Amino acid sequence: MLAKYWKKIGMIIVIIACLFNIVIKLVQKIPYREQLTQSAEYVSEQEKKD
Repeated sequence: MLAKYWKKIGMIIVIIACLFNIVIKLVQKIPYREQLTQSAEYVSEQEKKD
C-alpha cells in the first residue's frame, strides 16, 4: 500500500517542509546578530549588578 502512494506522500512532506520554512522566516523578525548583541548586553548588565 505504501509503495502505491509513495510519490504523493513524498510531495506532501516536501510541501509541509516548505511551508514550515516560510512561516519560520516570516516569524523571525529580529536578526540573529541583533539578538546576540542584546544577549551580550543583558549578560554584561547582570554582571555589573553583582
